[in-house]
Amino acid sequence: MPAGEDNQLISVHPSDLKFIIELGKQSFCDLKVVNNTENHVAYKVKTTSPKKYFVRPNTSVLQPGDSCLIRVTLQVQREYPPDMQCKDKFLLQSTIVPPNTDVDDLPADTFNKESSKDIREFKLKVQYISPSAQGNSGDEGSSDSNSTLQQLKEDRDAAVRQTLHLQQELDLLKRRRQRRNDPGFSFKFAAIVGVIGIIVGLVLNLYLSK
Repeated sequence: MPAGEDNQLISVHPSDLKFIIELGKQSFCDLKVVNNTENHVAYKVKTTSPKKYFVRPNTSVLQPGDSCLIRVTLQVQREYPPDMQCKDKFLLQSTIVPPNTDVDDLPADTFNKESSKDIREFKLKVQYISPSAQGNSGDEGSSDSNSTLQQLKEDRDAAVRQTLHLQQELDLLKRRRQRRNDPGFSFKFAAIVGVIGIIVGLVLNLYLSK
């Protein structure tokens, strides 16, 4: 069962964080967080190894029935962990907040368990996967063309996720500007995000069509 579906305010998919370990390269895992309630819900992501991981956004407010993507990035590793085992853990806390609450308006003690707030939480485990193990999961008889096609599809999916992240940041900026009644928000950034998404999509579609 995906994490967060048992008496939780939000659900998270997948329930475990899996990272492919390649020396000298960053690795990332995307989490989809869904608000299962009719209330505004704030969440916060914590980890036992904050220097190893970059979580974005690590705190946010979800509207009723809304969802968002959290990207967890494992920083560059200089050596393989012993037996590819990982003891790192992540904790996702959530609590109901007043309607129209912005992430910048959250009090410092929002996720303090000693307060009177109802704070739900669950843990996510971390798994390390070696590149060879990932490769063995496929068909050894696959041709080079199939491998290239698969790589292009992965690149396309990564580009789509990146565009979605940019769109989420743009929406967040819009909401913040609207709350402050600031008419000086530049829509040039919005145009740049749209153009980047279109160009990436066209280039990858050309490669896939070949």
